[in-house]
Amino acid sequence: MSYFISLSPVMQAFIATMISASTTALGALPVFFFKEINRKLLDGMLGAAAGVMIAASFWSLLLPAIEIAEELGYTPWLPAALGFLTGGACLLLIDKILPHLHPSLADADAEGLPTSWRRSTLLVLAITLHNFPEGLAVGVAFGAAAAGMPGATLAGAIALGIGISLQNFPEGTAVAMPLRREGLSRTKCFLLGSASGLVEPVAGVLGAGLVMLARPVLPFTLAFAAGAMIFVVAEELIPESQREGDTDIPTIGLMIGFTLMMLLDVAFG
Repeated sequence: MSYFISLSPVMQAFIATMISASTTALGALPVFFFKEINRKLLDGMLGAAAGVMIAASFWSLLLPAIEIAEELGYTPWLPAALGFLTGGACLLLIDKILPHLHPSLADADAEGLPTSWRRSTLLVLAITLHNFPEGLAVGVAFGAAAAGMPGATLAGAIALGIGISLQNFPEGTAVAMPLRREGLSRTKCFLLGSASGLVEPVAGVLGAGLVMLARPVLPFTLAFAAGAMIFVVAEELIPESQREGDTDIPTIGLMIGFTLMMLLDVAFG
């Protein structure tokens, strides 16, 4: 642990996001043993992932953004509000442009610009789309901790990394299993499911580096990551978890996930 603490925030973010990316691969592992996964179980896990992201957005990103803005002499709520809305707007723009397909939908329901890309590629891109803000959030958290800003601690950044790692598991399952049902080999399903998490280290390094280079924009950057994450929750995770019509299990999962991330942040932060 002492070795990890001695590393630069960029390296800390890289290691943390590599770990979280590996849990996406772990989530894809069941494809070697099952062709289907119980839908209620998956819905509960997706709900829990949504709860983790909502809690992380507030406790690990928005709240520190407000505290840091006040410390820097800004109007406390302004960078948080602008960053939050900008993060959501950027994800909305990417959602409209990048071709992708949510796992339980038909090919005709693909979003983004029209393309002839294969269904497997579109499924992977759908998960990749919301892994980016998760990696960005972890990177920004480590950068903020290194900057010594109020409300941002190394322990809190580690807690965020743990939370993101936990919620990545069902995402790997959500992309690998639909590919298996379509007849792709187990190995290919696993590799594609794992690949969807590889964007996180890139985003993590980018986030940490940006904070180190431009400390005055830190509150905005933290809130930007929060807005991007909440967009993913509202646009993808909650609708996907309730697509089969059962709202109770995903909602219970969301409550549990939120509580778990809150406890992690409070205990470590």
